[in-house]
Amino acid sequence: MRGLLASSIGVTCAAALALPLTPPALAATVPTAPAAESATAAARVMSPAAPLPGSTHSLPLTPLARDRAPGAEQGLPRRDVAPFSLLGVVWDDPDAELHGRVQARTRATGTGTWSRWQDLETHNADHSADPETAERASGRVRGATAPLWVGASDGVEVRVTPTAEVRDEDTARGPRTASSAAPLPSGLRLELVDPGRPDPATAAPGHAPVGPPRSHPLTAPVPVGAPDSAAATTTATTAASAANLDLAPLGATVIPARDRAGTERELLTLRGPDLTGSQRAKPYIGPRPGIVTRRGWGADENLRESGFRYTTKVKAAFVHHTASGNNYTCSQAPSVIRGIYRYHVKSMGWRDIGYNFLVDKCGNIYEGRAGGVTKAVLGAHTLGFNSNSMGIAVIGTFTSTKPAASAVTSVARLTAWKLGLFGANPVGKTYLKSGGGNLYAKGKNVRLNVISGHRDGFATECPGKQLYGKLGSARSTAARYQGR
Repeated sequence: MRGLLASSIGVTCAAALALPLTPPALAATVPTAPAAESATAAARVMSPAAPLPGSTHSLPLTPLARDRAPGAEQGLPRRDVAPFSLLGVVWDDPDAELHGRVQARTRATGTGTWSRWQDLETHNADHSADPETAERASGRVRGATAPLWVGASDGVEVRVTPTAEVRDEDTARGPRTASSAAPLPSGLRLELVDPGRPDPATAAPGHAPVGPPRSHPLTAPVPVGAPDSAAATTTATTAASAANLDLAPLGATVIPARDRAGTERELLTLRGPDLTGSQRAKPYIGPRPGIVTRRGWGADENLRESGFRYTTKVKAAFVHHTASGNNYTCSQAPSVIRGIYRYHVKSMGWRDIGYNFLVDKCGNIYEGRAGGVTKAVLGAHTLGFNSNSMGIAVIGTFTSTKPAASAVTSVARLTAWKLGLFGANPVGKTYLKSGGGNLYAKGKNVRLNVISGHRDGFATECPGKQLYGKLGSARSTAARYQGR
């Protein structure tokens, strides 16, 4: 067993001991007989869901007026397109910033009604794998706006207007005058994403309000799909589910909630039988919340890269918003996540969805990047600080809109449990080493809140002013769930 290091703030907690959370290979996450005697046996248990026929259509943006020079306003005139529900704009160089305004309007499928112009968040480079990692250096990564959820649509119009530079010397003569606009990044393309549809027989609940442990929407028995010999289960699908086999059966769509006593007993099981008396001391850990698995929200495991990537531990949690808008229902949240997943992988070139967990406006919690919810899965959520941390994204945009209380409560529940697995105090401080970014130089040890906002590690508006203002409450609530 590998002992976990005590947190850098000097909190010596019995929970920070001997968790098998850094498997060196996939084999470490797949159980041995009799739980799963072979990949063939696993495939029989993992009945495949119906195919997820999601799709991505990429359309190049061009100058909107013939008398405009290249690099001026670009876009896509109003046109009919194949059905989609989420959109974004990408460009070739992931290090190039888009200085300008990106707007889109869409036509609703069935009604023919065009929406108002909607803004897309343009500064999305701060959600990414760390510099010099294999994921970042793959050659497939692109610059991108945040994705925007628009619902079922079959028409689109887009405009990208560069920001004009202002000359300070003109202020003495009166109002400032604009100079030439900053050039737009090369290779601008509109990405239209159809998230596909999951098999109704295996879809997990995704629209009930959050509540206490016994009435939480995800405390129901874990459903497992019925066998279907007509389709083959892929290795990737089996592996993603097997990574959570210590918590739920193979093929589960939901990891059910546990009360605190059950969570503490489970933690001892995860640690193993060969523990000293001090290691068996009562830990500071919150009750495990219910979590919709990747199978539950309908992840197409063939989209992502095979295998998993792990870091050493989880010392901190970064809270994000997806900046994808608030016009979704909780029953649509799995579709939104499938859209973001496809956008991150197919459009932006990442190996998997960037976040470790997502939370919808009703407080439902979803597994993000594959590799196991108890493990220190390396994400791509906070440029420079992905190692030894986890990223939690609340689905929505919270610059001016307040997050639902149920979502904030679920952030507290999730962090109380996951940070508790690694002995971290939600109201404490910790040190993370920067991998490079726009706030901290590479290699600098940075003192951060154990529960931080994305903007604490990178100069960004994320997670939005309104959600960022709720983090103090989330920290204190998480500490209370841990029994501190």
